[in-house]
Amino acid sequence: MRILLLNGPNLNLLGSREPQIYGRDTLAEILSRVEKRAAELGAEIVAHQDNSEGAMIDFIQKHQSEAEGLIINAGGYTHTSIALRDAIAGSGLRAVEVHLSNVYARESFRHTSMLAGVCAGMIAGLGWRGYIYALEWLVAAAKEDGKE
Repeated sequence: MRILLLNGPNLNLLGSREPQIYGRDTLAEILSRVEKRAAELGAEIVAHQDNSEGAMIDFIQKHQSEAEGLIINAGGYTHTSIALRDAIAGSGLRAVEVHLSNVYARESFRHTSMLAGVCAGMIAGLGWRGYIYALEWLVAAAKEDGKE
């Protein structure tokens, strides 16, 4: 079972960028935890981070036929990208939107997600653990569908 993990702009700076909001864990540390949990669940992670909206769309399109799900933290594109929304919708993948911080406790412009309507769910405010919870749900849902 293969799960895509896509991180958007500025997430490459995790650990040093606004740690009071996003925590002190680096993206590499988070990815290591997710990959470890995926292995325990019998799944494989295909991970990518990009600051470019087009490259994020290219990643989804390139890997959509070989995956059972998508975990996405689109960063700032969450609130602006109809093109990314369309890529998720067109992929046919079950997707979970993840945010490290509680976007609803922050600036009002962060309260609107362009992606939420094409994602099965959203996990916000639980830090790096949100990625783990998204992974566990996607694996369980795929198994319920008979995709092991």
